[in-house]
Amino acid sequence: MRKLTLKNIFNLKSLFLCIVLCVNSVSAQDLLSERIRRISSRKKSVYLDSGIFHNGGAKRTSKLKAIRHSFSSKRGYERVVFDFETKELPRVYGYISSKEKKLYLDLFSTDVPDSLNSFGDSKFVKAVNFFPIQKDTLSVEVLFKKNITLDVFYLSNPGRLVVDIKG
Repeated sequence: MRKLTLKNIFNLKSLFLCIVLCVNSVSAQDLLSERIRRISSRKKSVYLDSGIFHNGGAKRTSKLKAIRHSFSSKRGYERVVFDFETKELPRVYGYISSKEKKLYLDLFSTDVPDSLNSFGDSKFVKAVNFFPIQKDTLSVEVLFKKNITLDVFYLSNPGRLVVDIKG
């Protein structure tokens, strides 16, 4: 049987620390290495499976009115639309993670009503979760059923964030 010495305890602590650091670095998102794109006000048909995007919009107060979707087999994609009460889109930041099969959205100065209409059945979307983090930030997490690619753009009058999804 080995004798427990200070040197052995130090080696065990070092090994444990090394394992913790390795596991954390493998599971962490490296957002600094992601390309940051500015979305436009028109469809570009450039589908992405990862990355960060924003609309560069001014900070304006808004309220999410509805989320709706439709699938077109002819076009080959499902469209998810976030409808806002304002004419323009609020400031939006998003992150597409194909590894996690998720789309993360931060909608600044945006409220979500107590009752939002049911999203219904979707070909690609598993769930939509809302997290009102602070008074001025609404985080939205869109979970997908499988690996997807996205084309994201916005429209005005009224403000809408459009996400086209291909599987």
